Amino acid sequence: MTQPEHKIRQLRDFLDDCNYKYYVLARPDVSDYEYDMKMRELQDLEAQYPEYDDPDSPSHRVGSDVNQEFQQVEHRYPMLSLANTYSEGELRDFDARIRKLLPEGEEFQYSCELKFDGTSISLTYHDGRLVRALTRGDGQKGDDVTQNVRTIKSIPLRLNGSGYPDDFEIRGEILMPHDSFQRLNAERLEIGEQPLANCRNAAAGALKTQNSAAVAKRGLDCYLYYLLMDTLPTDSHTDNLALAKSWGFKVSDNTKLARNIDEVWDFINYWDNEREKLPYDIDGIVLKVDSMTQRDRLGFTAKTPRWAIAYKFKAEEAAAKLLSIDYQVGRTGIVTPVANLTPVHLAGTIVKRATLNNADFIQNLGLHTGDTVYIEKGGEIIPKITRVDETLREPGATPIKYIDKCPVCGATLVRNDGEAGYYCPNYENCPPQIMGKVIHFVTRKAMDINCGEATIEQLYNAHLVNDIADLYSLKASDIEPLERQGRKSAENLVQSIEKSKQVPFDRVLYALGIRYVGEGAARVLARKFRDIDALASASTDALAATNEIGETIAATVFEWMHNEVNIRLIQRLKEAGLQFVLDVADDDAPKSDRLAGKNIIVTGSFATPQRRAELEKMVEDNDGKLQSGVNAKTTFVVAGAKPGASKVQKAEKLGIKIITEEEFLAMMEKE
Repeated sequence: MTQPEHKIRQLRDFLDDCNYKYYVLARPDVSDYEYDMKMRELQDLEAQYPEYDDPDSPSHRVGSDVNQEFQQVEHRYPMLSLANTYSEGELRDFDARIRKLLPEGEEFQYSCELKFDGTSISLTYHDGRLVRALTRGDGQKGDDVTQNVRTIKSIPLRLNGSGYPDDFEIRGEILMPHDSFQRLNAERLEIGEQPLANCRNAAAGALKTQNSAAVAKRGLDCYLYYLLMDTLPTDSHTDNLALAKSWGFKVSDNTKLARNIDEVWDFINYWDNEREKLPYDIDGIVLKVDSMTQRDRLGFTAKTPRWAIAYKFKAEEAAAKLLSIDYQVGRTGIVTPVANLTPVHLAGTIVKRATLNNADFIQNLGLHTGDTVYIEKGGEIIPKITRVDETLREPGATPIKYIDKCPVCGATLVRNDGEAGYYCPNYENCPPQIMGKVIHFVTRKAMDINCGEATIEQLYNAHLVNDIADLYSLKASDIEPLERQGRKSAENLVQSIEKSKQVPFDRVLYALGIRYVGEGAARVLARKFRDIDALASASTDALAATNEIGETIAATVFEWMHNEVNIRLIQRLKEAGLQFVLDVADDDAPKSDRLAGKNIIVTGSFATPQRRAELEKMVEDNDGKLQSGVNAKTTFVVAGAKPGASKVQKAEKLGIKIITEEEFLAMMEKE
């Protein structure tokens, strides 16, 4: 090793150690000046000897000025949400369910943790190095924000010591401490920008910034709270986190192992009173069954783990006077009432408007003109009216009567049986519905056309775009005369529209804006039916029989596909060159339906980590459904070496077949 290389490594180790002591242990042992001088020395040496460059060097945490496009990446383990409650009674009901599901008399403990008010992150490490960071996304796929996350100094790029697994995932929360938030807002005010509303929004916004140098300046922090791998080091969640802490991760010390629900409640009450003293925001407490074996037994519902729940602190409440109600029409025609209020300060923001949901909501509130109402922020984000103070009602106030005509086009509103909302049926001619469909169509997750809402409104008002197919007839000469447009902007928009013709079928299907068909449902339908003609020809029974597609979505898709207006629309989009057939090279497409209707678990160690991934992909390629936990619906388990003991035990108990990799491959070959 040359002398310069040796010196560079020394400096990197020194600075990594400083970052760990400062950002994780909160026990710095060098001055800021000494740190800065060592950093400058490292940067000078790296510039002089570029052959020794290392992407994990602490000097690279300053970020890059190059903009980046976020790539969607599938989570190896789905990022499920937690069930939550604000009630002590519901918390005790949760405890009773746990005791009922576990063998009678079996002891267990709860790990009690702070519920950080930030944005979820999943970190993947290989051979002790950070290789990927994903946001929650839709739980199945998230945005790859690795470059931004690498700028957060409390997240180790290389792990400490030894003994950590070769491959694992760890999840946590990225947040913005109060000091960073106040500094950022002071800087924004100084340059004439609006201050940010709260720490959570500031952290989430920073993480999705297309400039990692800007992220580096935000002062973000990260606490980790969930270790994931095929075979965990210990059966205790708490012990696993202690190991993670020894590897260099920032793990909160504000935790407690509780033996019963009374001890949990004591922990909740303590932090409800003490949370204002923390240097960051929390909005509740999370409790989890500590034993991994017991977690496996408890399993999951469709959306949440049965072994964990979040208790959320009661949201801040404020009183305001109702001034008026606006009625907004969405792209599907649903009419949403919104209350205009006297301005009031609530949870760090000034609130002037709040949702009223629907007609039944207004009626149940007993809302009158000029009422004084109480507002909360749902999850401290969306303002909502919770109750009316009838003692302050003015004499002569009249009950609020829900409108019966569309506030924009005047069509008579319709309400279907079993639905809460009224909607405008005039979808062909109602302006907000037309513009809403186009706005949805161009979004990044749909056709990814670089066109903002203001431009769409201009195009509509100029009678250039009356439906989504009209976009593909636009010329730069049509757009250029519009206000705030020009030749370059017009050409860029036309190029973006042309580029969208390469968007794959599942995203085109989502972009059509069929009611109830979100990204997930669109992906499932595209994989099942392969092209738009097969989908349009499918019966409601065939649609409803598709995995994850129920009767409601089936009926809506069938009705949409048989509407004459939509049939003509699809034909025009086909002629424009959009992708209405699933590409045979699409890795996400099932190659057969040999495993359709089968729920399969792959567990244990195989020849390589990649081999397990190949087996899991084989299941999905043949229309099978991968499960994370054994339950009565499991068809069979494919077990490698050292499979999860609890999964094997539960499969044996339920009489579920357990097969080897070789038996699985032989079965696939035979079928």
